[in-house]
Amino acid sequence: MPEALQAIFFDIGNTLLFPSLARILAPLDPPKVAASRERWHEIERAAKQEFDDLVAHGGQIDHGFWFLFYSQLLESLGVQNNALRDALVEATRISANWCEMRPGTREALQRIGKHYPLGVISNADGRIAQVIESCGIADCFHSITDSGVVGYEKPNPAIFQAALKSMGADASRSLYVGDFYSVDYLGATRAGMKAILFDVSGAYRGRDLPRVESLEQLEAALRNHRQG
Repeated sequence: MPEALQAIFFDIGNTLLFPSLARILAPLDPPKVAASRERWHEIERAAKQEFDDLVAHGGQIDHGFWFLFYSQLLESLGVQNNALRDALVEATRISANWCEMRPGTREALQRIGKHYPLGVISNADGRIAQVIESCGIADCFHSITDSGVVGYEKPNPAIFQAALKSMGADASRSLYVGDFYSVDYLGATRAGMKAILFDVSGAYRGRDLPRVESLEQLEAALRNHRQG
């Protein structure tokens, strides 16, 4: 991290807010799937590895990941139904369906916000500001940059540049926290920022990458950085 950290930007999905499995998996026949976080994370780990490789070779971004994710989920259930897969992808891309928050999230953001201005950079549908308002954390942020509003999606450097401009922050003195290596980590670092992976599912365990699995671990890393 830079010696004098000026600002911290957060992703939203799988970083601060998590999907309501009841909402997103509603198109599935309930007896056919155990909508557990453990199962979700198992498929997420496999899909992220495949997706990162896809992006490295010029593949699609957000839509591509959820296409892979639900293809793997349905395959594991022995279901072949493209219309169902597409319905699941569409449900996941609705910001309002990302409404579950880990206990202590607001309090952790407030503690971090005492030391650094905070912002949001999210690939979303133009409604992420309303979503984080309804979840009670909007006032933790100085700026919210939504791809559906600015017209650029991560990892395009333009969305990071728009966020930096909104905060008056220098890229080299700013940190981005997000959950995808190919989209968040590489997108931010190629825009000149520092980055840490927020790796709740453990998709990047064992790799030589800066990563945390909780806001508490992020707080500890920031505290260690301030203390030198």
